[in-house]
Amino acid sequence: MLKLGLTGGIASGKSVVGVMFVQLGAHLLHADAVAHWLMQPGRVVYEEVVRRFGPEILNPEGTINRSRLAEAAFGTPGGAPPRVKELNEIVHPAVIAQENEWMQEIGQRDPNAIVIVEAALILESNTASRFDRLIVVTCHPDQRILRYARRLGISEDAARAEVTRRMAAQIPDEEKIKAADFVIDNSGSLDATERQVKRVGAALRLENRNSS
Repeated sequence: MLKLGLTGGIASGKSVVGVMFVQLGAHLLHADAVAHWLMQPGRVVYEEVVRRFGPEILNPEGTINRSRLAEAAFGTPGGAPPRVKELNEIVHPAVIAQENEWMQEIGQRDPNAIVIVEAALILESNTASRFDRLIVVTCHPDQRILRYARRLGISEDAARAEVTRRMAAQIPDEEKIKAADFVIDNSGSLDATERQVKRVGAALRLENRNSS
């Protein structure tokens, strides 16, 4: 089995690239989906997040309001200081445990599988060593803002502020690229991105066959 980490800055196109790898036969797990599941009411991570960040992050029905939690974690201009490290210390260990369990289960069913964990903070959390190869997705900074604005249905100014805030908690692309085994530039068309994914996928399948 070949274990891959797929990472990149906010709105770089990690999820799009992940789907392209799935179409080539890889198995994919989104770390953000795992974190969302772990923060459902009744789970240990949920209880700890609410205890630390307070009931003001909750919706009326008791679920976590992700926008309010993001404000509390990343801070606001002129407001409380960022607490993103504190949030990550609660969530990351549980997410990583679930990811490792998932990879192990896939490997037991298919020893020749290619499994991919898509996560924004693989390098920031110092967990890249879990993977055999690291794939970094990049794009032009202005594209992040446009994509984020379209995704959330917000203005470009609001998107720029949010992207800037979140990128401050991430390692710059230049450093991610240095750590990468493969880099996919998602600045161009989807066809151009897909061609890169197919080249990387072919290299990975060859490596997987040779190591089995």
